[in-house]
Amino acid sequence: MTLGLSAAAGDGPEGLPAGWARATLAELDVEVQPGFASGKHNRDGDGIVHLRPMNITRNGAIDLSDARYVKDDSDRRVEYGDVLFNNTNSPALVGKTAWFGSLDPAAYSNHMTRLRGPEELDSKFLAIQLHWLWSSGYFKTILNNHVNQASVARKALLATEIAVPPLPEQRRIVVEVERQVAGIDAGEAAASTALVKAAALAEQVTALGSRGCLEEVELFPVPLPKADIDDGSIPDLPIGWKWSRLGEIASVVGGITKDSKRQSDPEYVEVPYLRVANVQRGQLVLDKVMAIRVSPEKAKALRLEHGDVLLNEGGDRDKLGRGWVWDGQIENCIHQNHVFRARVTGEEIHPKLLAWHANGFGKAWCDRNGTQSVNLASISLRKIKLLPVPIPPREIQEELVKTIELHLENVAVARTMAESALARAQDLRASLLHAAFTGALVRQDPADEPASVLLDRIRAEQRAKVPRQRAARKPRPAPPGQEELPS
Repeated sequence: MTLGLSAAAGDGPEGLPAGWARATLAELDVEVQPGFASGKHNRDGDGIVHLRPMNITRNGAIDLSDARYVKDDSDRRVEYGDVLFNNTNSPALVGKTAWFGSLDPAAYSNHMTRLRGPEELDSKFLAIQLHWLWSSGYFKTILNNHVNQASVARKALLATEIAVPPLPEQRRIVVEVERQVAGIDAGEAAASTALVKAAALAEQVTALGSRGCLEEVELFPVPLPKADIDDGSIPDLPIGWKWSRLGEIASVVGGITKDSKRQSDPEYVEVPYLRVANVQRGQLVLDKVMAIRVSPEKAKALRLEHGDVLLNEGGDRDKLGRGWVWDGQIENCIHQNHVFRARVTGEEIHPKLLAWHANGFGKAWCDRNGTQSVNLASISLRKIKLLPVPIPPREIQEELVKTIELHLENVAVARTMAESALARAQDLRASLLHAAFTGALVRQDPADEPASVLLDRIRAEQRAKVPRQRAARKPRPAPPGQEELPS
């Protein structure tokens, strides 16, 4: 990123450059208009686009990838050049702001506020600065907090103060911000794509590795013991491998159900226990492990041992069947009834190979054979014992695990690089916008009319109580490539 240097930074009010001023939206005579609620949306394009909070991205842009439409005959519209402010949302998201650049007007919800400023205030400049105030945390300081959401009142919004450069400089700032943001956006998009590819590659490595297919090998159809279950398409395996059912190679049990009435029983003992939220795909998240009181017999019977494979029995569909290996991180830990424990008998299969297979082939198998409802999915103990498991020859299992882990380490390096790139992009964006609104992004021109002159005109009109006459809106420009040709 290249930042220009202000030749006169610090000469104006409160450290601003000469010619700049500070003013509230009310002092700038910004018109504030909320939208309307509508519970009858459709995605079919029937009616007019109805913008909602999720249509403003965290980077301050309008996103219509999930556009909703409503039938509405009112004139409450956001038009080309307007600014759209998110007035109601979760506390972290109130204040997102975007400039509206569509030639087709849109309706907008009551959780949004349309802003229209005077002609002397560039609307893009206003939108970018308000969104910068959001990203800087300003709107969190003026929120009204409700039960499940928060809002910024009209009065508080109008009392929000912004930095106001001369109009020509506002436009120069907008041009430079857009130029540099385009590069930052491209970098973020590339880093985000790399993260997605890294996640997909990790899944591919574990899925192929648990079937011995990381290297080019000859595969053969291998018989699987028949069972009353939908196994789907069973992959071929390398020579020397075989298929077994989970219940044939491991002791599989369900966990404990909390008995609320007996939590005060003096004979019960308190032990930590794992829930669905603790069992992730390829990892265990143990920063929030809860405790439960159970009988000593249950605590002993369900105590986890090193090498146990934990698999989720239920939860939302993404959680069903996912799991990982217990390494004895917490002493005397047990598991709840929505988590299965598979304890490999003997040395039939390395626990990590079993877990990787469960997170790949096993996840799709559980989705197919589990019970699905609107928000939940589950699979029975009887069925999970029928999960097909590929068994490699014992002599290659340790080396196979090392090979998979080496590939995963390389993927992790790529993922870390992508995450660092995203963090740098966010830092660059923050630095860019800070420079823009402190006068350090573009040079000042002493010939520009100072912002104080604009404010004086507005204040004079307000004192005289003369309604401010807005200039007629300029004709909307034709979309690129559709300019009128000379006859």
